[in-house]
Amino acid sequence: MKFLRNTALALLAAGLPLAAYAQAPALTTFPVGTATVTASALTTGLDHVWELVWGPDNFLWMTERGGRISRVNPATGQVLPLLTLPDVTPTGESGLLGMALHPDFATTPHVFVVYNYTDAGSLKEKVVRYTYSAAANSLTAPVVVLGNIPATTTHSGSRLLILPDRTLLVTTGDAQMLPEAQNRASLNGKILRLNLDGTVPADNPTAGSMVYTLGHRNPQGLVRLPDGRLYSSEHGPSNDDEINKIEPNRNYGWPNVEGACDLPGEAAFCAANNVREPLTTWTPTIAPAGLTYYDHPAIPGWRGSLLLATLKNQQLVQLPLNAAGDAITARPVFLTSAFGRLRAICVSPEGRVYLGSSNGGSDRILTLENRAFVASATRAANAFAFDLFPNPARRQATLRLPMANARVTVRDLLGRAVLTLPRAGTTAVLDLTGLRAGSYSVQVEGAAGSATRQLLVD
Repeated sequence: MKFLRNTALALLAAGLPLAAYAQAPALTTFPVGTATVTASALTTGLDHVWELVWGPDNFLWMTERGGRISRVNPATGQVLPLLTLPDVTPTGESGLLGMALHPDFATTPHVFVVYNYTDAGSLKEKVVRYTYSAAANSLTAPVVVLGNIPATTTHSGSRLLILPDRTLLVTTGDAQMLPEAQNRASLNGKILRLNLDGTVPADNPTAGSMVYTLGHRNPQGLVRLPDGRLYSSEHGPSNDDEINKIEPNRNYGWPNVEGACDLPGEAAFCAANNVREPLTTWTPTIAPAGLTYYDHPAIPGWRGSLLLATLKNQQLVQLPLNAAGDAITARPVFLTSAFGRLRAICVSPEGRVYLGSSNGGSDRILTLENRAFVASATRAANAFAFDLFPNPARRQATLRLPMANARVTVRDLLGRAVLTLPRAGTTAVLDLTGLRAGSYSVQVEGAAGSATRQLLVD
């Protein structure tokens, strides 16, 4: 356990670029409620940014469709290449796509990527696991977790998402083989769920099958909220791009249903096949891509919303959710045509939003931030403090807070919320029984400011 604790703290310290985020020149500003959001370029000269993930080293991890995997320093924009995949096939829309980091990165530094490759003249898709070395800044020891998925140069998906139970979700497109989306024996047009070693989880909807959901055309965004709800963005044909609430064993209709079940033939199919209608659709299409969830006080107007990057419409779309998470209440847009096609998106623990463009050859990562919040939060941090004990802790930890009605959020090394207390009293108890051993951050937000402390769970 001492090794785990020291390794976790070393990871947090070694890459911590918090000393000074040099403010890059503003490219544009725009209002979000009462806040002013500034967009600036973190780094340029990239080529089709496909994935952005906030890493446990406090760096951005990035994939580019041509096959390069890199770490990006969010304080300086320096790009540190880790690996260019030797067997990727970047043709049309195919190439290196999604990426996910193991939640227990301090002790299991595994990086999962999904990409297209050529096998005996045929284009296919596979999920491969690499092992990261911080000392060498490299990825080595590839292991194919899932391979031989049929593919074409379009409709390959694919996003990866590791769930708290350490299973992996993989979105796959229909590979232009439309009927396969309804074929449970096919891996195409699905969201798949598998163990991290590539085996089938015992509690999947159908015994022995990786199929978690079916009836998808080309899902290219996937996000899990702190309360466990899952959402996906999906490309329609020439109509009905979708945002879907993902539920196990549900059918999402394609190709028999486009968008809602609002035609007679569609309604009958939906009733007979457990179809889950989308939360919202777009006609004309917008080409929805990366999807994330925002719930940080830095930009209050975005709290409780999905944020969607779009390719065709070249916009950032805010999708506020209702309290139940089963309806989208508005669709405001930002940055229309300002930076071209937008595909990748993620949020840092400090509330900055990072966007990756996908124009080809001259792409960049953009930083969206409320610079006024960063300054005021820094000043308030000294006056806003709380006690946390015991630390390290095992089954529970106690918080002594400076005021009531504070919001408490526990985040893992990837910055993901794993425990939330929306309205804590002046004393609160954290139930840690569902958390694995490792390092976490405890963030407390109240009317007087916010503060964060590290918590070690034995």
